Amino acid sequence: MSQSKKRHYIIVILIVIGFLALLRWQAVTQNPKLVDGSANEYILPKETHFKNLRQLTFSGENAEAYFSSDNKKLIFQAHDGKGLCDQIYIMDIESGEVELVSTGDGVTTCAYFQYPGNEKIVYASTHHVDKACPSPPDYSLGYVWKLHEGFDIFRANPDGSSLEQLTQEPGYDAEATVAEDGSRIVYTSIVSGDLEVWTMNTDGSDKRMLTNKLGYDGGPFFSHNGKKIVWRAFYPETEKEISDYKGLIAVSMIRPMNLQVRVMNADGTGKVQITHNEAANFAPFFFPSDERIVFCSNKTDPKGRNFDLWAVNVDGSNMEQITHFDGFDGFPMFSPNGKYFVFASNRNQAKPGDTNIFIAEWVD
Repeated sequence: MSQSKKRHYIIVILIVIGFLALLRWQAVTQNPKLVDGSANEYILPKETHFKNLRQLTFSGENAEAYFSSDNKKLIFQAHDGKGLCDQIYIMDIESGEVELVSTGDGVTTCAYFQYPGNEKIVYASTHHVDKACPSPPDYSLGYVWKLHEGFDIFRANPDGSSLEQLTQEPGYDAEATVAEDGSRIVYTSIVSGDLEVWTMNTDGSDKRMLTNKLGYDGGPFFSHNGKKIVWRAFYPETEKEISDYKGLIAVSMIRPMNLQVRVMNADGTGKVQITHNEAANFAPFFFPSDERIVFCSNKTDPKGRNFDLWAVNVDGSNMEQITHFDGFDGFPMFSPNGKYFVFASNRNQAKPGDTNIFIAEWVD
């Protein structure tokens, strides 16, 4: 072979190697490890807002996964096994490594990072009143949620150390989330005798009640700019509804059959109802623009068992279905940088009853 042909072949080989390296670089940059596309087969045809889906958990009941302010970690509640209670975990999204950060006692719920620096976490727990896992609610009363009276809100370091109790009042204090600027915690409390939305400083001081109508007000989140709060609410109207609600509250339970998404100013003024249906609408979260809300609802299922994610403008217009899986999709959250979207789903269950956490790139 002549020297010119050898040079030609070498040049061709180098071009091919360079082209393959470029493709590899594009794959890495376009599909970072946070969203590697390994679960793309579970994206349904109409779920056009999802790209590069990745499944993060693979067994048990995993829910309410919320991002750290640097988009690198998730804090969530989980248990795997009958008779066990939820505990709080933090996951490094890239590596998938998971660390228990609650005490391991009692039952926990609704954990969140304290923004903006993730220097603390907040969650609700019953460990300080009883180390045992509480008994489930009495389902002879139908589908009800148990309001564990021992729930108080705690703050800790991200590794679970330096635990501080932020609420000390009798009854239910839970469902806490934190404003992005780290200024306030918003949460649900029954200290007034009814379930209302409250805010407080991150050290537990300056508690303020924002709602005051008979019924359940809960699951609140701040808008990204901190000016609004979105939450779920049920207000009984008929004598039967009022009697049923008060009877359940007396035994620390609620029946979450009709919940509507509402928005108010951060000081409790300007309350507006966003959804208007007969369904259970819950887990609302603001889009990065604060102009739309994503939430979970069973509004299309007459039997009330199929929950999908929906989006709606803050004025109640432009309703859009986001997920189409026949089962449960819920607890949505956008990453602080707006690139990623995390949610919990029954899709790809290892066993009946499993709910797992999924992350995707969000496509507008």
